[in-house]
Order: sequence, then structure tokens, then C-alpha cells
Amino acid sequence: MEKTKKKSGNSALTARRVFSYIILAILTVLCLFSFYILIVNATRAHSQISKGFSALPGSYALRNFQNLMSDANLPVFRGLLNSLIVAGCSAALSVYFSALTAYAIHCYDFKGKNIAFTFILMIMTVPTQVTALGFINLMDKFHMMDTFWPLIIPSVAAPAVFFFMKQYMDSALPIEIVEAARIDGSNEFGTFNKIVLPIMKPAFAVQAIFTFVTSWNNYFTPALILKKNNLKTLPILIAQLRSADFLKFDMGKVYMMILLSILPVVIVYLCLSKYIIQGVALGSVKG
Repeated sequence: MEKTKKKSGNSALTARRVFSYIILAILTVLCLFSFYILIVNATRAHSQISKGFSALPGSYALRNFQNLMSDANLPVFRGLLNSLIVAGCSAALSVYFSALTAYAIHCYDFKGKNIAFTFILMIMTVPTQVTALGFINLMDKFHMMDTFWPLIIPSVAAPAVFFFMKQYMDSALPIEIVEAARIDGSNEFGTFNKIVLPIMKPAFAVQAIFTFVTSWNNYFTPALILKKNNLKTLPILIAQLRSADFLKFDMGKVYMMILLSILPVVIVYLCLSKYIIQGVALGSVKG
């Protein structure tokens, strides 16, 4: 009787596992399908793309790339460098200072702690578009228009990243570790940099990816700040290529430029994904 129950239980577990794998496989295909279409269209001519969907790549990849590089109005590599500077600096500052703020809220008891925490979360509800006009006027008074500073410095204050870091610290950073470091004579910045940061690596990796991608894809703020052609980021150049001539734009060039623009994001994800996997594995062991 017990053997029969064990067999039925194992069969049900196997069926659930197979069903889960099937669902995951379907979701994976759906997620990767758009990337596959992007790669295929980057290898096709404008006339071929206009005809509709094709599952097979074309033979115009090199020509599309050459046409893109030969366009004097589109400094692609300069735009790529600009986007890397803005997105990289924004991700680094956002992740570090958000974690530092979360550390202060997590490890210190002071008057107004809950009020400060609530106020930071309330900032998350304010859309960027609401403050855009005042932000542009402020940057103009500071003579920061046509520079990268207005795109980098505000990333220091990132409420969403702070909230994620705070929640992660609540679950993965025992206050006893910090108190032990203080007893051993470690100063606060030394404790944060040498003890807290290694523990926070998975959270850093996740938020670095999200912040990098968000800044990389940001079109609204850079379009308001940057006017010089040699300072424009990739989203601005892509929009400029698409709207340069509505009747004569080359879809092959557009897809090729989009393909080039997502490669750094993929590289960043591949470099940081191991820390995410380590964090998931560590969480499963703790659980």
C-alpha cells in the first residue's frame, strides 16, 4: 500500500516537473522570438522587410552595416560610447549610493527613520515628465545643457533601487555582522565596503543590470538635454534615423542599428548573471 502511494506521488511529481519544463520552454521561445526576428531583419533589405515576415536570414547584413557606417549624420560608434558612459556611470552611482542609503536605514536607529523611509518611497510615485520642465530650467541655470552631468548625477537618488537594496538587506544582512565589525574597530565606510558589499553582490548585479538597461534605453531626458550631434546617445540616433525621411528611410539600417544597440546590454547581462545565480542558490540554501 505504501509502495503504491510512493509510486503515485513520484508520478505526480514527475508530471508537475514535466509540465513546468514545458511552460518554461514556451516562455523562453516567446521571449527569444523577438530577438530572432530582429537578427533576421538586420540581414534583409528594406524591400524584403516590407514584404513581411521571414524565418530565414537574408544576405544584406554587410550592406546594411556599411550603409549605416557611411551615414555622416549618424555617428554610431560615438553614440555607442556616449551611451556606455552615461549608462555605466549611472548604474555604478545608482547602485552604490542606493545601497549606502539602505545601509543607513537598515543599520541605524534615529528619529524620523520611518518618515525618511516613507518619503523616499513617495518619490517613486512622481513621474519624470512632471518634473522635466523644472529640471531643464535648473540645468540651464547651472550651464549643464549639452553635457552628460544631468543624465548621470540624478542617478545617485534612485528610490526604486534603494527599496530593493533595503529589502535585500532585511533578508540577507544580519545586524550582528555589522555590530561585530564595529566592535573590532572597523569604521562605517570600511564595514560597508569590505563586509556589506560582498554580501550584497547578487542585489548589486540585479540592480546594475536594470539600471544600466533603463539608462541605456532612456530617450526622454537625453533628448531634452543633448543637442550636439557628437553627444547624442543611441536612442536619439535611432529615432533620428527612423524620422530622417519618413518616405525613404531604410528599415535594414534601422534594424542593424537596433541590433548593435542591444549587444552591450547582452554583454552586461552575461557578465553579471553569475552573481544572480549565486544569489538564487544562496537563498535556496538558506531557505
